[in-house]
Amino acid sequence: MTLNAIPAFNAALNGLATILITIGFVLIKQRKERAHRAVMLSAGVVSAVFLVGYLTHKALKGAAAGAGEALHTQFGGEGPIRTVYYVMLVTHILLAISIAYLVPRTFLLAMKGDYVAHKRWARFTYPIWYYVSVTGVLVYFFLYVWWPKAA
Repeated sequence: MTLNAIPAFNAALNGLATILITIGFVLIKQRKERAHRAVMLSAGVVSAVFLVGYLTHKALKGAAAGAGEALHTQFGGEGPIRTVYYVMLVTHILLAISIAYLVPRTFLLAMKGDYVAHKRWARFTYPIWYYVSVTGVLVYFFLYVWWPKAA
């Protein structure tokens, strides 16, 4: 895999995580606890692989960057879409930082069998994790597909 292919791979992982989180939500509403557990653990693994891919991309991009070259991908949009993008990006980053704690904590409560606390935590964790996974895909499209910065 090339350095330039990693963002698309990461976006696909975020998309897969979104699908798995959605299925997990539906399964728990149907009271299919065993299936819910399997799907949510899969979503956690996919998100962890994403994180490794994201950090690897940043490290490799930093190592390959020349003097004065940006370590992050520049957004090419102009006008109001620029504001939309940066509001989405900032909220995505801040909430992504929070899920690094929220998801493992919510998983731990379930694994310990404390389903009352797990459900309480999941009510906050689920929408935040969902938002982060969806906006992760959108950030990719904003940067690389819809408004790439002209070289």
